[in-house]
Amino acid sequence: MAILGQGHLNRRQALTGLGRGLLGLGALGAAGASLSGCTSSQQSDLTGPKKKGRRPITVGSKGFAESWITGELYAQGLRNLGYTVDLKTNVGSSDIINTALLSGQIDLYPEYTGVMLVTFMGEDKLMDSAQQTFDLAQTWAEDNQVTMLRATPFENKNAVAVRKDFADKHDLQTMSDLKGIGAFTYSTYPDNVTGAQGYEGIVDTYDLKNMKLKTLSIGLNYQAIERGEIDAADVFTTDPQLLRSDLVVLDDDKKLFGFQNVVPLIRDDAFAELDDDASEFLDTLQSLLTLDAIQAMNEASAINRLDPANVAEMFLDENGLM
Repeated sequence: MAILGQGHLNRRQALTGLGRGLLGLGALGAAGASLSGCTSSQQSDLTGPKKKGRRPITVGSKGFAESWITGELYAQGLRNLGYTVDLKTNVGSSDIINTALLSGQIDLYPEYTGVMLVTFMGEDKLMDSAQQTFDLAQTWAEDNQVTMLRATPFENKNAVAVRKDFADKHDLQTMSDLKGIGAFTYSTYPDNVTGAQGYEGIVDTYDLKNMKLKTLSIGLNYQAIERGEIDAADVFTTDPQLLRSDLVVLDDDKKLFGFQNVVPLIRDDAFAELDDDASEFLDTLQSLLTLDAIQAMNEASAINRLDPANVAEMFLDENGLM
């Protein structure tokens, strides 16, 4: 992919490279199966004549690059279909943005299925699969008069990463493998020490009394592990740094971190006023958002400092959605 590993490209070169790379990633995404949802059996011409006088729609996003990009993808694609779209970025946390959805301040936003279970439903039982997580999240949506469309192939969740040489030395493939290697140091951010999925939850679930803790601010863990200051680090599976670091993400074999695919949430009343091409576009887009694709776009925005709006526009254009 042209953009990967080229932090000093000028803006024009980077945009051109990303466009070429995301074309291939889109094709990969289209071939992958995504989770259940309100999916049309026929795909309409999403780049055909635009209809006028359509219902205005307000799209929201949270306060980080991946959500900004996804919000831009939704907003730009719907504008291309002729909808008047107001995009509100940095709306807030899951609780805040979901309150905005249910109260009518926004109509549509991207959410993570696992977040819906834990934050909205108070679910503490681990699901066995991404599909089971989707199905349970769907019950929340139906109970709250919200339409939940197709889930992305990619998911963004916590994970534990180690250097490749450390993994090779101790024959590490899963988080359970960490139990028998002797004392080692793990880092996470200060707010993620307690809780079921934090440091304490990992220790309890995997019986890792040999795992020592070092807290670091978000973003500093990659530097620390590459310098050998720590042995294992808390990462997110869509972090673009994983594309450049010689790290191995260990399999969460006890499913501690659950499943976190992204779904569009739209209030039923807003959805009822949209034409079929809106859901067809969103379903098609969602199917293209593979792990490779979202990591490439995250890297373009968070590391190469491209505007999320430009990144989204290139992806939509290269995949025939503009």
